[in-house]
Amino acid sequence: MIKNGRRGTMSGKLIIKGIQGHIAYPHMAKNPIHLAMPALAEFATIEWDQGNEYYLPTSWQMSNIHAGTGASNVIPGECVVDFNFRFSTASTVDGLQQRVHATLDKYGFDYDLKWIVGGLPFLTPRGVLSDALSSAIKAETGLDTELSTNGGTSDGRFIAQICPQVVECGPTNASIHKIDEHIAVTEIEPLKNIYRRTLENLLG
Repeated sequence: MIKNGRRGTMSGKLIIKGIQGHIAYPHMAKNPIHLAMPALAEFATIEWDQGNEYYLPTSWQMSNIHAGTGASNVIPGECVVDFNFRFSTASTVDGLQQRVHATLDKYGFDYDLKWIVGGLPFLTPRGVLSDALSSAIKAETGLDTELSTNGGTSDGRFIAQICPQVVECGPTNASIHKIDEHIAVTEIEPLKNIYRRTLENLLG
């Protein structure tokens, strides 16, 4: 598998503001959990884009939701929701943020939202670089390759800012992010040869 692109990652911390109070007197409080639920349910159903030839559609996921004092008889004063976009080249940072704010504003509650853009998506369509690498892999291992943009982010997102074409290829990632993450020693020599063959294909 050759990675010819990576999705962008953008996180948001959403704070829905309510009014804390005794649960027996709901008319004197404002429950931010109740306020948040319809908007969050809508986010879960939105089609942010349809992806493209290389990318699956953009995904929005909640990772954490926090509210409450720990007491069963207190309406909390705020509800905090962490969410993340893994977005394709079919969407932009500004476009996604605008749609989120427009959806929240429909519901008329008070909120704060802070954004962190962890990386922009990049894409290298099939061409000279991916063909050179694919040919090198075939010559060294006998394996046919496929292009893929799935998985997490990588340092390719930084290189893509200064290089017009970026592809990724490396050892088997069966133990990725596990305890005692490792690669097989037997994969190092063939990988070195693949890199060499790729350069020969490009420069020859």
